[in-house]
Amino acid sequence: MSGSPDDERLEELRQKKMEQLQDRAEGGQGDETQEAAQQQAEAQKNALLRQYLTDDARKRLNTVKMSKPQFGEQVERQVVSLARSGRIQGKIDDNKMKQLLKELQPDSQSFDIQRR
Repeated sequence: MSGSPDDERLEELRQKKMEQLQDRAEGGQGDETQEAAQQQAEAQKNALLRQYLTDDARKRLNTVKMSKPQFGEQVERQVVSLARSGRIQGKIDDNKMKQLLKELQPDSQSFDIQRR
């Protein structure tokens, strides 16, 4: 290098750019590991659901998830927590799933309109 201010400034910019690229690469790896952990947790949840739900109950749960995604996720979390705590005896069939959905469903307000 000739030592001119322009060359020094150019070298500084190159160094900063290299550091930024390295930081991005390291950050990308962090995202990948986080994504891999998320996928693993999802796989474990699905395995538990397959283990404790009958086919009909799983179909009903999938239908609920399609129409009400947040409620479906809530039901899944409840089933997983019941399974992990050991409070599920056998498999949950369609009738038990209906009962569970009724229990977890928020109370809907009904309005009675009376005409005079």
